[in-house]
Amino acid sequence: MREVLLLDATRTPFGKNRGGLSGVRVDDLAAHPLRELIARHPALDPARIDDVVYGDTNGAGEDNRNVARMAALLAGLPPTVPGVTVNRLCGSGAEAIVHAGRALALGDAELVVAGGVEGMSRAPFVLPPVDTALPRRMDLVPTTVGWRMPNPAFPAGWTESLGATMDRVAAERGIGRGRQDEWAARSHRLAHEAWAKGLHDDVVVPLAGVTTDEPVRPGCDPATLATLPPAFTPDGTVTAGNSSPVSDGAVVVLMGTREAAAELGLTPMARIVSSAVAALEPDRFALAPVPAVHAALRKAGRTLSDIAVLELNEAFAAMALACMDELAVPEHLVNPHGGAIALGHPLGASAARATVDCARRLARHGGIGVAAACIGVGQGIAVVLEA
Repeated sequence: MREVLLLDATRTPFGKNRGGLSGVRVDDLAAHPLRELIARHPALDPARIDDVVYGDTNGAGEDNRNVARMAALLAGLPPTVPGVTVNRLCGSGAEAIVHAGRALALGDAELVVAGGVEGMSRAPFVLPPVDTALPRRMDLVPTTVGWRMPNPAFPAGWTESLGATMDRVAAERGIGRGRQDEWAARSHRLAHEAWAKGLHDDVVVPLAGVTTDEPVRPGCDPATLATLPPAFTPDGTVTAGNSSPVSDGAVVVLMGTREAAAELGLTPMARIVSSAVAALEPDRFALAPVPAVHAALRKAGRTLSDIAVLELNEAFAAMALACMDELAVPEHLVNPHGGAIALGHPLGASAARATVDCARRLARHGGIGVAAACIGVGQGIAVVLEA
């Protein structure tokens, strides 16, 4: 097996719901960081790219019919460069990186672009299929996030909203409102500090007048968050403030072999050591990163005591805290520059963003890191990286 290297990355800023990126078509959103990535490497002949792999969760709107291929064409890559779109819901971006990595490891490719996209502001409403020729009523179904048209054969608890099932896990684990709000405020504070230090300047490429991640709120504090009502259940502790927001964004990573990196004169950010996916009951999705992290580290011959950073895609503060408690990982190692509560959670792009942030931190400081995400319908994904 050959080494799999992450060579460079670009991403759009993450836009807030109905914010500055909501006027950008999803396929154009996907194309933008790819176009910018190619432009900053004049020595790279785009025709040499063996494949473009994107994660995408919705697939019901302008991202339909293989958005990776559409993005490659819109970005100006030659028509001879293929593309494929993968869907593991919130883990799709990491899945795309892992998928691309396997092609490199097996010798099926030398250079691949992988990443993810989601334009949640532009997710369409759809009509469900009808069982009669002349239905008396037809209701539109939103496709932004969560279950749509669930099969009635599933247990009712499995198909509740992610937030409602998160409330149950938080109560079960004794993760109270105050602790969740503290974590959410931490996410905003660290994200703001990272932007102020210029840590994203070399990876985020402006689009549509948006230059930074729109959901970040510099003045966010636990006292303000404490005033928000429960968002999903009447007596719950999960609120809009301690949950990740609906967002728009795209991430791409140039991946290649050691030989390709040397030929292009690129210093790799990190290499992929191992990866793993895991699954639990659908309403236990928040805890699924735990077995995924353990499995990925076991494959790498490492333990949690070896890692220098854990980029954990915080779909909810309670989810991040539940996983941290279970893993017994020190808080300072987790999302040191903020997470999805502050940065945003464009579903198909988020796990790719976590993987890139992990790789970039390792490039600066060295060591071993893990990027992980929970996934709707009860799955988790983890990728182990080494500088």
